[in-house]
Amino acid sequence: MKRIIFLSILILFIQKGIAQEKLPFLIFDGNGRETSYKDMLKASEKAEVVLFGEEHDNAIAHWLELELIKDLSKKKQLVLGAEMFEADNQKQLNQYLKGEINQKKLDSTARLWPNYKTDYKPLVDFATTNKIPFIATNIPRRFASLVYKNGFSALDNLSAEEKLCVAPMPISYDAKLPGYVKMLGMAEGHGGENLPKSQASKDATMAYFILKNKKPETTFVHYNGTYHSDNFEGINWYLLQKEPKLKIVTIATVTQKDIIRFEKENLHRADFILVIDEDVTKTH
Repeated sequence: MKRIIFLSILILFIQKGIAQEKLPFLIFDGNGRETSYKDMLKASEKAEVVLFGEEHDNAIAHWLELELIKDLSKKKQLVLGAEMFEADNQKQLNQYLKGEINQKKLDSTARLWPNYKTDYKPLVDFATTNKIPFIATNIPRRFASLVYKNGFSALDNLSAEEKLCVAPMPISYDAKLPGYVKMLGMAEGHGGENLPKSQASKDATMAYFILKNKKPETTFVHYNGTYHSDNFEGINWYLLQKEPKLKIVTIATVTQKDIIRFEKENLHRADFILVIDEDVTKTH
């Protein structure tokens, strides 16, 4: 009897311990089933392109971005790229990767994001140490601003040199894609039809530079705001317009109050969905 009572107490203690365990994140598949980092890594090994969608200020997402390429580089040759670098800063980025300029010089000559040193410098430095190409994929902000003001036709006035930093024109555009429709609705009319077109100019340009720089037998890991690849739209859509058989793995980042209970609104958002506790520290 004492043994039975002891075992019962032990079971209750274990169950209570599990219930009180605090986890900062869980990984789910697109159908809302809990999966593992190991499965995400394995899928990434088989992919030609990995679109890692992040929330720009999320510490866990940035940590996992670095861990993924550390582990992936042991299995595959990599090319890295990021929304956070505009295409006309590729020269400065290459100079830093080759050791021709230091961080101070990069700071003064490239348009780095305010959270570069905490969130993206570790990725660039990993590429530097391991001699991995790092591609500035985004359209220069001033050109996206032109599209926001005047539509795609504004890009026709760019010089030949400036056009090298933008997806070839004319840029394909489907205004009925749910992501663009949702963006237009959330803006409540501000920016009009040119707002999603501006977003599309970014998506198309990032897809263009991914395809231009990916190599056979490598995995191109691309970092972008999760909204640029959520629901297999955005960058993903543009990639498949050019290469319908391209093997792409998408990762989305979301935050929830309760990470155990997968919220229905996040279903089918990506191949892998990184669900992070909403109380995780922001990086900026």
